[in-house]
Amino acid sequence: MQPDGIAVDEQTFVPAELFREAMSRLGAPVTVVATDGPAGRQGLTVSAMTSVSDTPPTVLVCLNRSNRSHEAFQRNGVVGISILGHGHDDVAGVFASSRRAPEEKFASGVWRVGKTGAPLLDDAAVTLDCVIEDIRTSGTHDVLFCAVRDIVISDAIAAGLAWCGRAFHHLPFAPLAASLKVRDTV
Repeated sequence: MQPDGIAVDEQTFVPAELFREAMSRLGAPVTVVATDGPAGRQGLTVSAMTSVSDTPPTVLVCLNRSNRSHEAFQRNGVVGISILGHGHDDVAGVFASSRRAPEEKFASGVWRVGKTGAPLLDDAAVTLDCVIEDIRTSGTHDVLFCAVRDIVISDAIAAGLAWCGRAFHHLPFAPLAASLKVRDTV
């Protein structure tokens, strides 16, 4: 929806290749999103994930509808988000591969089952255990709005994993406030 008085030619699009290059220069978190339930266990690496609101705690995740795991997320209705940190480059690579079967992907790392039944990487920097509350479609992707049901923050991971310029980068975390410590992992 455009603001009143502003006309935009709806048929004018920038080339997809130019858009992808521009977005490669935008730093993004590296996360593994995973689901389990009646439609099976699936997971993939995602950088299109961000917070929406803290009241109630809500995040969004963007999934390509052509991805083979897309239907499982919709049918299972739960999402485990593992925010990766320093040392998780290999896990990110495994889950980014569309050629690997779910069993092979989940053999990478140690996984636990969250309160919702979603898989969570046990030594992730942060895990968010979520239920899908709404799904919106935009272009080739669905935007999953996920209500956060549980959070585990590790103070054993010193840096987050980011993706920028088609390469991994490590960004240091500030120390976790003592009042927020939930559980040490690793």
